Amino acid sequence: MSGSCAAAEEKASSRQRLQMKVNEYKENQNMSSVSLRSVHKTVLEKTVKVCLVPFSLSNYKSGQLKLPKSLLDKNSKNEVACKKYKKTEIKKACTRILTSKMEATTSSKAESTLQKSSIDVHTEDNQRQHKSTSDTVSLGVDAESSQDGDSDEDTTSSLDDFSGLSPYERKRLKNISENANFFASLQLSESAARLREMIEKRQPLETKRKKPKKKENETGCRRSMRLLNVDPAGVSLPVTPTQPTLVADENPLLPPGPLEMIPENRDDKSELFKEFLQTWAEVSKTSSKNIEKQLSSIKTYKTNLSGMVISEDTVYKVTKGAVFSMAFHPSEIKTLVAAGAQSGQVGLWDLTHQPKEDGVYVFQPHSQPVSCLYFSPANPAHMLSLSYDGTLRCGDISSAVFEEVYRNERSSLSSFDFLAEDASTFIVGHWDGSMSLVDRRTPGTSYEKLISSSLRKIRTVHVHPVQRQYFITAGCRDTHIYDTRRLTPSGSQPLISLTEHTKSIASAYFSPLTGNRIVTTCADCKLRFFDSSCISSQIPLLNTIRHNTITGRWLTRFRAVWDPKQEDCVIIGSRAHPRQVEVFHETGEQVHSFLGGEYLVSVSSINAVHPTRYILAGGNSGGKIHVFMN
Repeated sequence: MSGSCAAAEEKASSRQRLQMKVNEYKENQNMSSVSLRSVHKTVLEKTVKVCLVPFSLSNYKSGQLKLPKSLLDKNSKNEVACKKYKKTEIKKACTRILTSKMEATTSSKAESTLQKSSIDVHTEDNQRQHKSTSDTVSLGVDAESSQDGDSDEDTTSSLDDFSGLSPYERKRLKNISENANFFASLQLSESAARLREMIEKRQPLETKRKKPKKKENETGCRRSMRLLNVDPAGVSLPVTPTQPTLVADENPLLPPGPLEMIPENRDDKSELFKEFLQTWAEVSKTSSKNIEKQLSSIKTYKTNLSGMVISEDTVYKVTKGAVFSMAFHPSEIKTLVAAGAQSGQVGLWDLTHQPKEDGVYVFQPHSQPVSCLYFSPANPAHMLSLSYDGTLRCGDISSAVFEEVYRNERSSLSSFDFLAEDASTFIVGHWDGSMSLVDRRTPGTSYEKLISSSLRKIRTVHVHPVQRQYFITAGCRDTHIYDTRRLTPSGSQPLISLTEHTKSIASAYFSPLTGNRIVTTCADCKLRFFDSSCISSQIPLLNTIRHNTITGRWLTRFRAVWDPKQEDCVIIGSRAHPRQVEVFHETGEQVHSFLGGEYLVSVSSINAVHPTRYILAGGNSGGKIHVFMN
């Protein structure tokens, strides 16, 4: 009993001394308390316990470290158990121990905290060894070397330079060297270098095309002597002065003065043409008598329109290019229709002559589109035509000459009308918005008065049929009524302005018998009827009719015209299918539609009506004329 008590006291005193040393070390190193904790890791189905004790390398000398007696006794007992494991198993167990990274710098002898490990291999008496190992603090270098035995003899020999390090550090350095040797054997740097070279080779090289150097004695390309301005002998030719090239005008103005009436589609000396002129002159004499016009009922008017038909003999291409204007000769015996074309031609077609090809005569009195065409109300043998080229000519059948009535080369003309019943004076509209008063009785081809207006352009001019001092003009968006007695060259204000239109206006006309109505054709797809029975400060709007007036670029613009025989009905072309020409009453009612079937397959933009007979003619954009008649 005395021996056991002495052993217990010795253990207690050793624990106290160890604890005192630990506390003294903490105070000297100014370190926080270190908790001794065990790290468990399963290795080869055994439990490994590592105890960490801090110590300083600055105060360490070889052989100074003394281990507790209890720990030495315990290690001596476990030597036999450690030798039972194979060398390879001990190496694997040592490499798998959880360690913390330690930075060791060989250049400076800085203080560092080293951890010494001890491996307690538990055998069958695991519980008894667990109690005894709780007193273990650290393992010495000699104890570790005794466990490894002969297995570390080959490793320690290669680490003689690090004899002052612990076995753990030696093992760590050995693993580092082995890993380095392993990676060096893989030759990764050489493989990376080869891959880098392959990538650089695959990149496209920027190759700039080198310009060939010109040789001094090299002969150049062969060139023509004519281009080099050299004669065959090799002598340079004198430089010829370049003359400015004159660009020919597409539509040159015809010479001023009268033009001979020569048909372009046949010989002017033929018997047919002479017979045509003679017939025209005779018809004009018989048709000069005034015929009283009476307004028929709308029912009778519808019946007469339904009897008008078209046939193959009443369809023919008269002019070259689109038809811009049309007019009927007022004859009651012959049916003679005139058409003004975009090309400046004027075509005359006698429908009573058969075959129909022999009844067509085409003349060229203008160089630009003929926008307005009338037969003289005083002498039907005179046909007056106005063109964009700035000329107004009168075709005289008796003398077979196109006389020049008015000429203005500075401004393009758009429309005209007769101010006097004897056709001696005219009002002419210009595209720039100005107007001209022309008197045929005055010698020369100039105007009597040039009047400027507020309109930017004038498309149509029409004179009141009864009160001939009034006339109406259609411009861009305004329709003005002027009084010829108040026109001044400096600028004339309109008597009345019709401002109900929202887009450009194609035409504006008084009703043919009394002038009590005005019809306008606007690009907003509306036909408007105004009450002009009392020309005062205002003219009321009576009715509006929806009608498609969008013709586009290649069709002549629609213009609603009055039927001279019916005061309250207008005729206008249509874009509806099948192709047709429509008749509207001023109330908006559609009176009739002229359908031509296979003979009318195009849009008739320009239409004209015979003043006394039920005959309608429509011209399209190809120069073809379609005639509906009883």
